[in-house]
Amino acid sequence: MTRRLTGFQPTGNLHLGNLIGAMRPLVAAQDRPSIAMIADLHALTMEHDPETVRANTLTVATVLLAAGVDPQRTAIIANSQVPEHTELHYLLECVTGYGEAARMIQFKEKSGAGGTVRLSLLTYPVLMAADILVHDVDQVPVGEDQSQHLELARTIATRFNARYGATFVVPEGIRPESAARIMDLADPARKMSKSAPSPAGRIGLLDPPETIRKVISRAVTDTAGVVRHDREGQPGVTNLLEILRACSGREPGELTSYGALKREVTDAVEAVLAPIRARYAELSEDPSHVREVLAKGKASVQPRATETVRRTRAAIGLLD
Repeated sequence: MTRRLTGFQPTGNLHLGNLIGAMRPLVAAQDRPSIAMIADLHALTMEHDPETVRANTLTVATVLLAAGVDPQRTAIIANSQVPEHTELHYLLECVTGYGEAARMIQFKEKSGAGGTVRLSLLTYPVLMAADILVHDVDQVPVGEDQSQHLELARTIATRFNARYGATFVVPEGIRPESAARIMDLADPARKMSKSAPSPAGRIGLLDPPETIRKVISRAVTDTAGVVRHDREGQPGVTNLLEILRACSGREPGELTSYGALKREVTDAVEAVLAPIRARYAELSEDPSHVREVLAKGKASVQPRATETVRRTRAAIGLLD
């Protein structure tokens, strides 16, 4: 049966785009073997506060549970807690060229921002490849910003298999059909992102109703004054319509003004996020339960990961 891995970064606050683009498809696909991986090791590639990384990792795990991820069907793990990720990382570095890592777009962007550039920033796409390949997954839901990294994982797997014998499953990147592309509400030319310099364009999954209302009320529209789906001519209005469709599950009715559109979007978003906030509040009262979910997730994936590393070590020439 097809195995799938979906990754989440514990940096910043998860937002509506993460819910619609990644979490909902993950929940919908729980009839097949799935892994929800929190990539806390990736958070170490930049300057960070250790306590914040730990807290964010638990927050992401809690939000996943609150959003409907069932740990009985989907293993929820932190990649730092499965040591096979880091062991395979090094083994894969031994078949990856410096130039392959250095030309990754995110490395170029972040390393060009100034300050100290950590070696881990250069090599983390290889860690990402290890995150995927260690679990023998067939499919990885991926957005445009991570497609280059998935292609590197595929290249590494194919090269390793050719040089040392069949060792890895070569994963396929997928874009779930149900996943709408949610854009920044203040700048609809860019995707809604945790790393955007201003929070004015994103809706956090745990934002209170008044914040959601304010952000949507200030969403960029245009001067046409007509509510219609036109991605090129009216990207802001189109983004609001797609959010409304994604949250309500239906085609929007006739709307005569941008004010009416924003009110409907606000109501639809709040209807989706209110139960998640409530469930998150319940789960947060017992953080030991979330830690137990992570421990059980680790236990469920580790046997396969251990076998993958054993197979890789033998293929590349290491002693048992």
